[in-house]
Formats: sequence, C-alpha cells, structure tokens
Amino acid sequence: MELTSREDHSLDEPVSAHPLEAQLDSSRAWLMAATAFVVCLVAFGVAYSFGAFFKPMAAGFGSSRASTSAVFAITACLYNLLGVVSGYLGDRYGPRPILLIGAAAMGAGLVATACIHQLWTGYLTYGIGVGIGVAFTYIPMLAVVGGWFHRYRTAALGIAVSGIGAGTLIVAPTAAALIARVGWRESYVILGLVAALLLIICAFVAAPPPVHLVQGKFYVTSALRTSKFFLLYISSMLSSIAIYVPLVFLPAYAHGHGASEVSAAALVGLIGAASIAGRLGLGTFAARFGIIPLYKACTLILGLSFSLWAVSSSYGWLVIFALVMGSSYGGMIALSPAVVAELFGVQGLGATLGALYTGSAISSLTGPPITGLIIDYSGSYLWAAVFAGSTAVAGFLILIPMTAHHVLSSSPAT
Repeated sequence: MELTSREDHSLDEPVSAHPLEAQLDSSRAWLMAATAFVVCLVAFGVAYSFGAFFKPMAAGFGSSRASTSAVFAITACLYNLLGVVSGYLGDRYGPRPILLIGAAAMGAGLVATACIHQLWTGYLTYGIGVGIGVAFTYIPMLAVVGGWFHRYRTAALGIAVSGIGAGTLIVAPTAAALIARVGWRESYVILGLVAALLLIICAFVAAPPPVHLVQGKFYVTSALRTSKFFLLYISSMLSSIAIYVPLVFLPAYAHGHGASEVSAAALVGLIGAASIAGRLGLGTFAARFGIIPLYKACTLILGLSFSLWAVSSSYGWLVIFALVMGSSYGGMIALSPAVVAELFGVQGLGATLGALYTGSAISSLTGPPITGLIIDYSGSYLWAAVFAGSTAVAGFLILIPMTAHHVLSSSPAT
C-alpha cells in the first residue's frame, strides 16, 4: 500500500516531518477514534430515535403506519445514498468542512420539522436535513479513522461505530422522556440545537489522516466491478432491512402490548447497548476467527434473532430479542468498514464505503414502508418479523462464497 504524508503543517494535518509509522496508531489517532465515536453517537442517536416520535407524529397527523414510517425511510435512504458523495468529498477535502455541512443540515432539519403542519413536509425537512446530517458526518469520519490506523484498525473502527449503539441507548429514551414532558415538536428543537453544537465541536477536532486517501476514479471503479463487492452490496442491502424494522416498529409494538412509552422506547436503547458490546468485543474474535467469517456469523445471527420477536409473548421476550439483535447488528456495522479495508485497502476508503452503503438506501426506502403495509393489512406484527428476519438470512446465504483474500492491489494502476 502506498502511503503518502501531506506537506501542509497546519493544525488540521499531521506534521510531515514525523515518520508515517509513528503517526499511525498514535495517541492522535485514538483521539480521531474518540471523535468518530461522538459523531456516530449524535448522528445515529438522532436518526434512530425516530421510533420514539413515530406514534405521537402518526397520531398528530392522523396518518397510517406506512406513511409515517416513510419519514424515516426517506431519511435513511438519503444518508445511505449520499454517503458516496460525502465519502469522496471527505477523502478529497478533509473531514472538517464536510462535518460542518452535516451539523448545519441536521440542526436546521430538526428545527424545521418542529414547525410542520402536514406530514408530507416532514419528508423534506426531516428527510433531507437528518439525511444530509448523517451522510456528511458518519462516512467521512469512518474513513478518517481507517486512515489513522494500521495495526489496530479493526479495534479503532469498533470503538468509533460503537457510538451508534451509545447514541441509540441514550437518545431514544431521552427523546421519549422529552416528548412526554414538552411534546414532540419542542423535543425536535432541543435535539436539533444540541446535535448541531456537538457536531460542530467534532468538526474542529477532526483531522485528515496521514495516509492520503484520495485516489483516482479508476480505483473505486475497479472495486465496484469485482464480484466480491457485488456480493457484499446485495447482502448489505438485504440485511439492512432487518436492521431498520425494529428501530421503527418495535416501540409501537411493545406499547401496544402493555409497555409504557418510555419502556417501549427503551427497547431501542437496549438494541444500542447490546450493539456496543458487539462492536467492542470484535478485536479478539476477529483475530481468532477472521474478519470475513465473523461478519458472516453476525449476519446470520441477525436474521435468526427475529424468531424471538415472532414468538414474543411478554416484554421480557422483547428484551431478549433486543439484546440478541443488537449485538449481532452492532458486530455487522462495526465490521463493515474493516471488511471493505480488508478486501480493497484504505485508499479511497470513504468513497468505496459510500458506494457500498447505497444498497442500504434501497432497503431503507422500501423496508419500513413494506413492513408498515404488512402490519396494516395483516393486523399483526408476526409477518413483519418473519419478513425482516428472512431478508437477513438471505443476506447471509449470499455471503457464503466470499473469502478473505484481497481482490485489488493497494497501488491501483493509473
């Protein structure tokens, strides 16, 4: 792999006089991992708290489950689709300006959503605002972490994306408590202001890695043309449906079966808590079993976990489902960037990751509305759980032929 350091000696970049090896896996590198943790906490904490807003928004606008879930579906579609753009821009211009755009978009989108009077306008305010906010923070920071590490890359990425779980654990129950106290509109204003402030702080801490991530168009195109990328893409698209379904529908299901609003939203928090354990425990397991086999195992467990939701008869069963589903989902999300780096290298990592996540844009746009239609027409969540679990199992089956051998050289042809 060709490693190049930058000549600019500004505070935003590593000092080129230092040997590159001394900068990789350094204390500053771990600061970038910590910054990425906070970015993921804020961005996905806001996005994945939508389940707490789902019922009061549906009631306020008199809308169906399918039309209300479309707010989240559009949001997730946009942040997955725009990841290829933000990843490329982050590789090329560094993380700071891209994160600032994301912070402004998320804050403005949430505040604007607090003022809507028709649900369809939320497709624009929340969908575009939060969609851009997540896309322009998550992918660029993962690429930054990937470039700052070599020996401890998998562990560092695991710590970074564990922020997603922490955000889910903290923000979803907090949002539910806020809604109960001040209403969903005022809660969006509070979330918007706090999220924008924290992301702005992270933007000024984030620094480009010593590994120059920009490569020509040829490299990323070459990665996309491989059969391994195609398998990974289809698998990710299918398994993402299973991830989105409980984040949108699990709180409403639990509340309909006797749980309080806060307890129902806490299930999403439990998914986040379990995902932290799944992410942080990856280093040891990846070293023993390998990144690719571990990623396959997480995908399979994710699909099978929905059998627990399908047979649930009490809140306790839903807690067990949340813990199993969350740990497997957390492992998948944490391993995904490491899998891409393992197969294709870190050059152009942001753009390649962004291209991979466009598959999740398709699943996020179709999965929640389809699930909502299944529930609306069947009157039961059973088939929704079967549908979600089956997509993840299919994603696992597609991955079976994949091996851990590199498919591209680290110095692509020009």
